[in-house]
Amino acid sequence: MDPKNFDHILLFKTNITLEMANQSLCSLLNNNTAINSWTVDHEDIDRVLRIVSYTLSHAEIIQLLTSHGYECCELT
Repeated sequence: MDPKNFDHILLFKTNITLEMANQSLCSLLNNNTAINSWTVDHEDIDRVLRIVSYTLSHAEIIQLLTSHGYECCELT
């Protein structure tokens, strides 16, 4: 693994509030075995979701979250 390669860190702008970061969202992300870890920065205006995954793409994460009612777009 190349320590200078950050392709496995996926960043998204979301509408995930503290209230929305409930058990269903936690279960959705925690139970996905392709997601190594995730965090939401609730202090950032963009409510940045950071996902570490070596196999999922930005598009797959966006589809997963939007299919569950969350707004999500890739941060570039």
